[in-house]
Amino acid sequence: MSAENGKNGIPDVPAGPRPEPLRFYGTTWVHHDNGYTARRAGLAVGSLAVAAAACFVLRIAYQGLQIADIGSFVSLLMIVMFAICSTLAFRHTWSGFTSRPDPDRQASMRGLLAIGFVGSLLAYFFRTFTEAPGEKLHRAEYEKAREEYEKRITRRSGNPTKKRRRK
Repeated sequence: MSAENGKNGIPDVPAGPRPEPLRFYGTTWVHHDNGYTARRAGLAVGSLAVAAAACFVLRIAYQGLQIADIGSFVSLLMIVMFAICSTLAFRHTWSGFTSRPDPDRQASMRGLLAIGFVGSLLAYFFRTFTEAPGEKLHRAEYEKAREEYEKRITRRSGNPTKKRRRK
């Protein structure tokens, strides 16, 4: 329930910028309330479990290649491909938690990130130990927006017709 301002039951919404919601967390990252810690723990366990399941599926795919007897070179190529793509996806996902990714670069890396999805899941898992993934970036942007808003409000206070003119 939100507080009401007493005028026709309209909720009392604070003026100024609002925090941007994070996936799976909403805006609980602002004050670390409403199950924030439980969500972090649950998402850490969940991302690790999905990464383990994905590795199991990749192992079954590798065994299928061995049964097909396509050769050791192709098998080695597949392992190297998934290792490199997972490493790049980990690095890209990890850097995306501290800075906004370039949309053009993000679009061009979509295929690589899809192949290296295990790396992205592991980056998410490790980041949840310190914060909600992306929380530091969103917090810095939100605090900067709040500071700029406060500066604008304080400059505009008072009646402008009563100000003295400079000569």
